[in-house]
Amino acid sequence: MINGRIQDADMAMLSRSVKLWYNHYGAAPDEQASRTLCSAAIDLFLQGHSTQEELTSLLISRFPGPQATLTHALGLRAIQ
Repeated sequence: MINGRIQDADMAMLSRSVKLWYNHYGAAPDEQASRTLCSAAIDLFLQGHSTQEELTSLLISRFPGPQATLTHALGLRAIQ
């Protein structure tokens, strides 16, 4: 990250972390889940979690399966 901007290499790493989450759970990619996971990955990255291993581990622990991404997304909509 340079000047507070996420670089292309960082975005590729964030994308791989989300892909590894899908692989871990044997889940098919889903638009809503991807939106939730990508948003979470970016937030974690901006908080200083900067390795693929760390991001993947955090995504797996915070979203234990596809249903967790849906529950999280529904909770955010309820807040809005």
